[in-house]
Amino acid sequence: MNFIEYLFPQSKKNTPVKTENVSTDGTKEIPLKENVSNEEFKKAEKIFNEGLSSVKDVISPASMEIDSSFVRLSEVYASSIYVYTYPRYIDANWLSPIINFEATLDISMYVYPIDSALIMKKLRNKVGQIGSSIHMARDKGKVRDPILEAAYQDAEELRDRLARGEEKFFQYALYITAYHPDKKTLEKTLKQIESILGGKLILTKRSTLREEQALNTTLPMCQDELFITRNMNTGPLSSSFPFTSSDLTSDEGILYGLNRHNNSLIIFDRFSLPNANEVVFATSGAGKSYAVKLEILRSLMLGTDVIVVDPENEYEELSKVVDGTYMRVSLNSDRRINPFDLPLPIAGDDENSGDILRSNIITLQGLVDLMLGSNLTPEEKAILEKALIETYALKGITMETENPGEIPPPTMEDLADVLSEMKGAKDLLIRLEQYTKGIFGGIFNKPTNIDLNGGFVCFCIRDLEERLRPIAMYIILNYIWNIVRSKLKRRIMVIDEAWSLMQHEDSANFLFGLTKRARKYYLGITTITQDVSDFLQNPKGKAIISNSSMQLLLKQAPSSIEELTKIFNLTEGEKYYLLNSAQGEGLFFADQKHVAIQIIGSYLEHQTITTNPEEILNKQKVAEEGEQNT
Repeated sequence: MNFIEYLFPQSKKNTPVKTENVSTDGTKEIPLKENVSNEEFKKAEKIFNEGLSSVKDVISPASMEIDSSFVRLSEVYASSIYVYTYPRYIDANWLSPIINFEATLDISMYVYPIDSALIMKKLRNKVGQIGSSIHMARDKGKVRDPILEAAYQDAEELRDRLARGEEKFFQYALYITAYHPDKKTLEKTLKQIESILGGKLILTKRSTLREEQALNTTLPMCQDELFITRNMNTGPLSSSFPFTSSDLTSDEGILYGLNRHNNSLIIFDRFSLPNANEVVFATSGAGKSYAVKLEILRSLMLGTDVIVVDPENEYEELSKVVDGTYMRVSLNSDRRINPFDLPLPIAGDDENSGDILRSNIITLQGLVDLMLGSNLTPEEKAILEKALIETYALKGITMETENPGEIPPPTMEDLADVLSEMKGAKDLLIRLEQYTKGIFGGIFNKPTNIDLNGGFVCFCIRDLEERLRPIAMYIILNYIWNIVRSKLKRRIMVIDEAWSLMQHEDSANFLFGLTKRARKYYLGITTITQDVSDFLQNPKGKAIISNSSMQLLLKQAPSSIEELTKIFNLTEGEKYYLLNSAQGEGLFFADQKHVAIQIIGSYLEHQTITTNPEEILNKQKVAEEGEQNT
């Protein structure tokens, strides 16, 4: 009988009911039971509710099979193991490899406190037995038994600690249930777990013939149906604390943020890694520029020079605060960089002048190829190489010249003059004239008139034409590289929106070369991009990641998360975290360690580096009101 049937039963013999044959609309009315009490109503309601779907119906499997070695829940197999013995000594966080194991696991721990008085009585009896055994063996002239002596010492030491209240006594049980749709893979997973624990001398057994009880034990119901325990005092038990996380706190370096796992500080020195390179991946608005500017601000306080290539005018306010040099590179700007500049060799370096000139000619070949917008033919490359050598020779710079960086270098106009006198170079000359005499003339064909001796130097290329941006970045990076090579000093170079460089083969090769050689010159390259797909499509992009010991992943778009998962070997939990991270939250990788990070700046830092348009407008309004009041 359901709820409706109970409240509105059909007419029965000897049951008085109120009935009417026909209602006003011509249908029969259902008779109503008289004098329904409150208790009867609640009873009927309970019967009715039991017939509805509940949470148990939703989460319960469609079918279940219990075997001697596994339990099948719908299409998923489950099997369990338990720990039955531990070694004499064990390190803290010994359970961390199992917690971080790449498999679906349920891990249950049961801790049963034991009365200290009862344990003290049992220990006294046990100490007496062991002591008697040792004395009897000694009286008989037997060789001493180190196992008995160690047990005697441990028991006495435990009695002392229990008596002083320093330790307590417990019974501890550990059960692990693994899940997988494939039975063979499940078996492989269990063997791997047994191997990891066995390597630490922690011995396990399968819950054969008791799989159902083992499954119930590891479910979140707090019901230990196996009760396979091991006696432990406070010290060993504390080493099994399951909530472990990586720690990136050191005595040197800068504060990068807070560890989301344990709220510790992430203090790190990037120059302590095999290389000081860093990549930052995030969607627009996730806080990547904020994080990098915070790192810059804190690095400057420790005496590290910083050079920035800024494509969107985001670092100007920071430059003003730290009294740095901010250079706008555009067609209308009076600041120029000559791509023909040569670096001074480092004192004590075995690199000769010929190698310096040869290296810069190769760089210029890539630049011209980028400027002309198409790959040069082999004949054009040969002509260009010869023209570049002759251009330097006209200024007195040859492969044998000592310290060629001290001689005023040629310019792009000198190269054009040389090409005009060469046979077969007419097409190259015509295409190059737009950068010497055409609409782009004046920006890449003049002597250098800037200096990088300041602690913070920023190149802004926002006002350049879109077509000229990759060319400008190529020239700027080459100029910076020449300065870096000429004098060893701790430096960081930040390349924002690096995806634009990866779209061209020559510039991608140049950036890759920077990341490979930076360590030798005490330089750390920070590569920032929001277009992860474009960056990773180029093989050099993946190589740049491989040559970067630090990686910062903030909020990601669903379209790029799969590629990042393959490269960084992310777990499902980490994928979900990156897809749903708040602004300034993500994953921080440092060599073999990685933690969840939350990037937080102080009030003054935030006012200096924020890129939030609303906050910037409010700052401008406050400044304008202050000027009006004065």
